[in-house]
Amino acid sequence: QVQLVESGGGLVQPGGSLRLSCAATGSDLRFFIMGWYRQGPGNHRELVAHISSSRLTAYADSVRGRFTISRDDAKNTVYLQMSNLNPEDTARYYCNGAGETSWPWGQGTQVTVSS
Repeated sequence: QVQLVESGGGLVQPGGSLRLSCAATGSDLRFFIMGWYRQGPGNHRELVAHISSSRLTAYADSVRGRFTISRDDAKNTVYLQMSNLNPEDTARYYCNGAGETSWPWGQGTQVTVSS
């Protein structure tokens, strides 16, 4: 059974940075398009970034230029480097497939941007 485990969230001041990690067990992620999603208070879960098996990336307008998605296939891990964070980025962040394949959602990792 595939398990996705997100980590790296926390409380950060506006303008700060965080690096999120998503480690997978039970499946080899290298063959799949992977994405980072977030769900803020009262909002639907949205896809903010995704990366293909060939490392092509795409971003939501709200995070382009501030977030960078990457993957380390040897570690079966996907990362999200977040910079210049603002309060609107406050949300629970999840990773999952972003193409035809997805798996049960993990617990996510909370990111709170506040002074």
